[in-house]
Amino acid sequence: MTRYEKEILDVHVALENWLGEGEGDLRALLARFRPDFLMIPPTGAHIDHAGLASFLESQRGSRPGLKIVVDELTTLQAWDKGAVLHYRETQTRPNLPVNVRWSTAVLNEDGDNIAWRLLHETAQP
Repeated sequence: MTRYEKEILDVHVALENWLGEGEGDLRALLARFRPDFLMIPPTGAHIDHAGLASFLESQRGSRPGLKIVVDELTTLQAWDKGAVLHYRETQTRPNLPVNVRWSTAVLNEDGDNIAWRLLHETAQP
């Protein structure tokens, strides 16, 4: 497993803890995303770093019982200081429909850390 693949898994554990249990350090979670981060969720909206911060602040513990499973994780391309990865994310919560999405992420090395530059998600019907 590469550092980039591990980062994909680790950030989803942190998001599951934050959204599902209200646990974790918001500053540490947000530090994983570059200041010029861009996310395109299944709705097609464009969410920058400030939008992500606002979302996470308002959604702490808002999804009780949330479980996130990442599989089909593949590195599509890697270079000296970054990589493009593709994976399937399955979110479940008690008594709610399963939410499945395919995601493509661009991650970059930022010193000793890995930082998210772009996340593009597509819902699986």
